[in-house]
Amino acid sequence: MSDSMKVSTFLQKLSPLRIEGPPEAEISGLFYDSRSVFPGGAFFALRGAAVDGHRFIGDAVARGARVVVLEETHPVPQDVTMVLVENSRRAMALFAQEFFGDPTRGIPVVGVTGTNGKTTVTYLVESILKVAGMHPAVLGTVNYRFGERQLPAMHTTPESVDLLRTLAEFRAQGADALVMEASSHALEQQRTAGVRFEVGVFTNLTPEHLDYHGEMEAYFASKRKLFEKLEAGTAGKAVINIDDPYGARLAGELDHPLTCGTVAGAQIRARDVRMSLEGIEASVETPRGSFQLRSPLVGLYNLQNLLCAAGAGLALGIALDQVAQGLCRASQVPGRLERIANQVGALVLVDYAHTRDALENVLVTLRELSPRRLITVFGCGGDRDRTKRPAMGEVAARLSDLVVVTSDNPRNEDPLAIIEEIRGGVQRVIPAECSRQETFTPEGKKYLVVADRRSAIELAVEVLQAGDLLVVAGKGHEDYQILGRERIHFDDREELRRALALREAEASP
Repeated sequence: MSDSMKVSTFLQKLSPLRIEGPPEAEISGLFYDSRSVFPGGAFFALRGAAVDGHRFIGDAVARGARVVVLEETHPVPQDVTMVLVENSRRAMALFAQEFFGDPTRGIPVVGVTGTNGKTTVTYLVESILKVAGMHPAVLGTVNYRFGERQLPAMHTTPESVDLLRTLAEFRAQGADALVMEASSHALEQQRTAGVRFEVGVFTNLTPEHLDYHGEMEAYFASKRKLFEKLEAGTAGKAVINIDDPYGARLAGELDHPLTCGTVAGAQIRARDVRMSLEGIEASVETPRGSFQLRSPLVGLYNLQNLLCAAGAGLALGIALDQVAQGLCRASQVPGRLERIANQVGALVLVDYAHTRDALENVLVTLRELSPRRLITVFGCGGDRDRTKRPAMGEVAARLSDLVVVTSDNPRNEDPLAIIEEIRGGVQRVIPAECSRQETFTPEGKKYLVVADRRSAIELAVEVLQAGDLLVVAGKGHEDYQILGRERIHFDDREELRRALALREAEASP
């Protein structure tokens, strides 16, 4: 990690289109937000969906930027070095790799991509690495962490400067391995271009982020970039869940992937599977022998996550018994079927499911537990793919006994407009909304709209009876709601505990 570096050092890696100004300028920091620039910094003009960084070059220079990296020429003072490149984000990643001392060189790095399961797989791989005696850092949706240090995660995969700076800090503190989620946005935007992946894991691909990617082929192409980078390397290994149709397709397009799943032909395959509320037991066959899997996770989709994590461990050369121990010892993943203790005699869960397929996977799994009544509270986020709203509504109505439709992160949309789009899907299964009083009777399928999320959770707790199963879906580990541009504190787990405590207090003599 460097305090400063000459721009000429970076240019050796870049092949820029054009350079103007002093090539020996000293760079003391890397910035993509002009408001953060300090004297001696390099400013990268990034094109975003809403804002073009080229608009802020003047502000960056006024704050002391000595180097500007851009995709279109822009006038700068003579003492400022202008570097014209094809892709500013890729250039920034390569600058950051050099500036922060190439922090992923020489350590095992596992990248996990897919629509669902990324976070769970990173927790599982982290556990395997710890059993194997390593000290892994983890970057993902829940947080960025190493040892006792935890940083809030603003993005699943941060911008390359933030990513590599954080990794350099973790390396300095003793991290000797890295597990990270690689989102489709990050792969498309070259945020991971400065990371040396040894193993890439593909969990699955279902409709999500189509507001950004446009259609599934573009979404798949973004995910595929992780494995193209592995293919270009010398020792990279792809671990692919071939239970998923896109995974099977990807495996067919790669050289010598390590495949996993429950289907015949998977190299890492689960047999004699036994699932219950207590977890999963199975015999797992691998190219290096078999082991008995025992995990507190539940559901087929979590079995696939476990097999993906096992594949990552084996791809890294970790012993089979350590892989098995790591899977068994993995801690509860925050907001993934996270249990909330209660005295009602019901099972109360919080889950991050916020796509149609994720919600269906969760509800199918919970339905198999044969609860007295399955109650689902969920909403959909604003400023995101609208096509999933009625689809999620239909899934919730088909698999639940009572659906409480509420708000999620409305962002800049009208929460009631979002709810109306969800309602369209719900009504394909349950034509009419019930009254609040009717939610207390268990007979028949019902749905109710309660726009305020706190009130929706309170209602669900109020109607809960022994033997019921309540799942609050969509936000999982998140401890905030986004209303307009404001982020307010809101945690489904806290709200459930508060509502349950209130109910218990009111029931006390």
